[in-house]
Amino acid sequence: MDSNILFSLVLTVHLLVGLSVIGLVLIQHGKGADMGAAFGSGASGSLFGASGSANFMSRTTAWFAAVFFATSLGLSYLATNRPKAAGSVMDTVKTETAPAPVKAEVPAALPAAGDSKAKDIPK
Repeated sequence: MDSNILFSLVLTVHLLVGLSVIGLVLIQHGKGADMGAAFGSGASGSLFGASGSANFMSRTTAWFAAVFFATSLGLSYLATNRPKAAGSVMDTVKTETAPAPVKAEVPAALPAAGDSKAKDIPK
């Protein structure tokens, strides 16, 4: 199986499971919601809710969270162990070398005119 197809498949499962965990957590009945009922509304439960076995939604959330962590590890493995590409875009660019600078020929000494002060400059 191509690594790009596998990466896309695991990423899709990861996103769907992540959204499912978010949805299940938002739908679930919070434990603190029964606290108001314990102070006179007639509910027969403890102050912080029942501490019995988990219901279907909390078990499903736990399974989705485990799958989410597994796909996270799978994505990190697939992302770090991808085969290197055959070539980079920069490999196809033609490089040109700059021409060597041309040295200008400067005469050793310019002839000085009779009234010039050039002969007074130390060399």
